[in-house]
Amino acid sequence: MPSGKRSKQQRREGRTPPPVQSKGAPRRRQASPKVLLAAAAVVVVAGVGIGLGLALSGGSSNTSANVPAVGSLTNGLPGATEVYNLFKGIPQKGNVLGSPSAPVTMVEYIDLQCPFCQEFETQVMPDLIKKYIRPGKVKVEVRPLAFIGADSVSGRKAMVAAGEQNLAFNFAELLYDNQRTENTGWLNNAMIEQAAASIPKLDVPKLLSDRNSSSVAQTASSYDALGNEQNVNSTPTLFVGKSGTTGKQVAMANATDEQSVVAALDAALAK
Repeated sequence: MPSGKRSKQQRREGRTPPPVQSKGAPRRRQASPKVLLAAAAVVVVAGVGIGLGLALSGGSSNTSANVPAVGSLTNGLPGATEVYNLFKGIPQKGNVLGSPSAPVTMVEYIDLQCPFCQEFETQVMPDLIKKYIRPGKVKVEVRPLAFIGADSVSGRKAMVAAGEQNLAFNFAELLYDNQRTENTGWLNNAMIEQAAASIPKLDVPKLLSDRNSSSVAQTASSYDALGNEQNVNSTPTLFVGKSGTTGKQVAMANATDEQSVVAALDAALAK
């Protein structure tokens, strides 16, 4: 196993939830473009409804009484320390990870419930971070989608809100380390609160409030629109190219096809 990858045992240590249920071949989560269009419409409508609801309720949010003001590794979710160390010192801004001047950009479409995204993010991404992102060669732009179910929607809103604090990648990686079976209600308010509370320096109450904002809804809707423009119908889907250009989609045999991703990155860097 290449350096930087965490074993399933390491990622699941101390965890009580059932294991993620993979769906078999093809090794990417499929969705029809019509579903993505519907998701975009739902996000816009939901944003209007959420804004009205918050206005009528005085702007309160559904949070637990014991939510900490700032996240920390103390009593963090399994994998919290590893996630912190994985991204420590790497620039993050919004949905972008890596040096702003990196010559190559990798765009990734993910769903936080997708078991194949979990495989990519926990088994391939650590190597890419070590070899390409931390040295400043490549930056990553993540565009979370939400086509699997309601948990995908709630998780994406929280991830976008974490991005407003420049910690989106930490939030997503921690959820992948603690991912459960899709569409079982696992990515609920309690899980979002626990994940946020496990990320050092993150303003937890702000994230929980911001996830219901119109700006988060608009950002999520923009990801759906971009996904449709690029004919994305499965996750993970990656595009690689010189920064400032439209990248070429990486043909991956499966979610852990690191060789194909590395070849695409090396080719882009050589241009």
